[in-house]
Amino acid sequence: MVSKALFFFALLSFSAVSLRPASAENEDDPGLIMSFYTDTCPQAEDIIKEQVKLLYKRHKNTAFSWLRNIFHDCAVQSCDASLLLDSTRRSLSEKETDRSFGMRNFRYIETIKEAVERECPGVVSCADILVLSARDGIVALGGPYIPLKTGRRDGRKSRADILEEYLPDHNESMSVVLDRFSAIGIDTPGVVALLGAHSVGRTHCVKLVHRLYPEVDPAFNPDHIDHMLHKCPDPIPDPKSVQYVRNDRGTPMVLDNNYYRNILDNKGLMLVDHQLAVDKRTKPYVKKMAKSQDYFFKEFSRAITILSENNPLTGTKGEIRKQCNLSNKLH
Repeated sequence: MVSKALFFFALLSFSAVSLRPASAENEDDPGLIMSFYTDTCPQAEDIIKEQVKLLYKRHKNTAFSWLRNIFHDCAVQSCDASLLLDSTRRSLSEKETDRSFGMRNFRYIETIKEAVERECPGVVSCADILVLSARDGIVALGGPYIPLKTGRRDGRKSRADILEEYLPDHNESMSVVLDRFSAIGIDTPGVVALLGAHSVGRTHCVKLVHRLYPEVDPAFNPDHIDHMLHKCPDPIPDPKSVQYVRNDRGTPMVLDNNYYRNILDNKGLMLVDHQLAVDKRTKPYVKKMAKSQDYFFKEFSRAITILSENNPLTGTKGEIRKQCNLSNKLH
């Protein structure tokens, strides 16, 4: 009789555990939420915003870098600031791969991190700083304010060895580009909007010369060719030299829909820009965004939100780095 009672008690206990809501099991891990640091570091987002403004005022190109950071980090398996890690004896930094050519200003992420650490040591992750600096950098460039969740934690390892599996190259086919982003939940209009980030910044000649030499790509607008040849005079440019063409000669410092008008006019610099304007899957959205900046901003905001929430580390996963370029075990 006693054994039956014990069995019945065990069965009830098992049922109670099985029926407990999933939320109860994850009380210590709310995941990504708005204003994650309200209790632990209420000034965090204001500090990041203020630092972004100060740094942008001194160094205009920082905003381009912060915008590019979110693509290169969050699109590669997880939005966990693995991009920021330096190389070690055992692993190559993502910053040093071919896909990351031309990326810079990582030291200013450290500047922001130091400012946050002074207020709240060991609380705010580099992954959240990377995402929020991109959000505030977008605003500095005249783009939309995008409310983004926080609560990410930092990864401990570089993903340089798998980076090319996730980040499409500027010479990839449109099918590859669409497939890569589709894998993380970004649809075709979202991809078209994300590539609108090419509205700002510049393209290094290293990425362009295959369309200029030995013969100019006939797809280029003839009125644009002399300018590009002037900016990129060498068929084999020195990658260490600063030779580049502004992505948008009209509004080079503003995130706007002028990019779409340019690529429809055959002034897209990289092959992916040209393909975006002619591929039947993407062209309708290009034309729609060329006509409506509101539509561009709407789709851009949606795509950035999805990107920023790609497979984050939360709860007790990962760590809160003391320094963004080093995992804590190396600090």
